[in-house]
Parts: sequence; C-alpha cells; structure tokens
Amino acid sequence: MPKIILLTGFAPFAGERRNPSWDVASQFDGQRFNGVAVKALRLPVNCRRASKAVIQAITTLAPAAVVGLGQAGGRPALSLEQVAINLADPRAERERDGGLHAKPVIPGGPDAYFTRLPVAAILRTLKRHDIPATISLSAGVYVCNTVMYSALHALRRRGTPAGFIHLPYEAAQAAHHRAVASMSVTTMAAGVEIALKTIVRSL
Repeated sequence: MPKIILLTGFAPFAGERRNPSWDVASQFDGQRFNGVAVKALRLPVNCRRASKAVIQAITTLAPAAVVGLGQAGGRPALSLEQVAINLADPRAERERDGGLHAKPVIPGGPDAYFTRLPVAAILRTLKRHDIPATISLSAGVYVCNTVMYSALHALRRRGTPAGFIHLPYEAAQAAHHRAVASMSVTTMAAGVEIALKTIVRSL
C-alpha cells in the first residue's frame, strides 16, 4: 500500500455556489508525489459531521499526513494555520464569527494543538514562488478549526504531520462581494501543490 496524504476540502456554504477549498482539493485526488498518493475528501460544513468524517477517514486510511483546506473569505493570501483550539460554535456562519455558543470539539481534550506541518519550509517556498502566503495564529471557532483540531487529536499518539490551510475567495466569488480580496484557483492550487511536495519531502 502506498503512503497517503489525506487532503480535505468543503462543500459550498453561506449561499456561495462554490468553495475554493474543494475546487483545489479535488484537483489532487489520485495524484502522487514521490510515490505518496493524495486522497481528497469533501466534508460537509457542519462541525459535528465534519469532525466525524475526518476522524473516520484517518482511521480507515492511516494517512502519512493530513492537510485540511478551507475558505476564509476576505483574506488576501494562503493562511497557514498554527493553532487549533478545542472550541466549536455550530451557530457560526464563517470562521471569524461565533464563540458565544462554542462547545468543546472533543470533550476532555487538550485546550489546543499546534500544527505539525512544516509551515516555515512551506512559507519560504511559497514566497520564493511569489504566491501570497502568511502564518495565521487562529483557525477560528467554526468548522475549519473543528477539522484541524479533530485531525490533530486523532493523530496525537502517532506524531503524523497534520494541519490546515485557509484559502481566499476565488476570483468569481469576489465579484459578489464588495472590495474583498481574491485569488485564482490556479494560483491557490499551485500553492497547495508546493505545500504537499514540501510535506512529502519532510516525511
């Protein structure tokens, strides 16, 4: 069995017709980097169901790495998330919303997990290729944070690389929002490919 990178993205939400996280993730399904195969998984925009789905996929696939992708409308760059917290607010509509109704992602779990992706190496390589990217200290309290926390918790005893990357709006989406940053799917996919190759080199 070849090693597998589990790459997750989300269905559209909040009235959007598309979600760049799945537009990008689906492009890599079945691709291989140095013999490591990518398995793309589309997740529902629902904290409980997304957590269950990613944990089940980790149990079934025993991946060598897990990379979550999600949409963060308004951000101008790829955001490499550093921290996932043990809070999920199912009433939020976006990562920057919510918190008042938050409950633990995993009852009894640690307060937070740090990413185990080689973010410094990924960031350096992205900038060398002129792809806008930054480090983010918070994945929010909605479903993206939930998926990042759930994956890191499920892999806590294995030390498997896992983490999360937020993507901007795709350019066509931004046409429906006033004065908001966007990026082409082509550029986002190029950035994610760089991240995947960097992760594979680190395995």
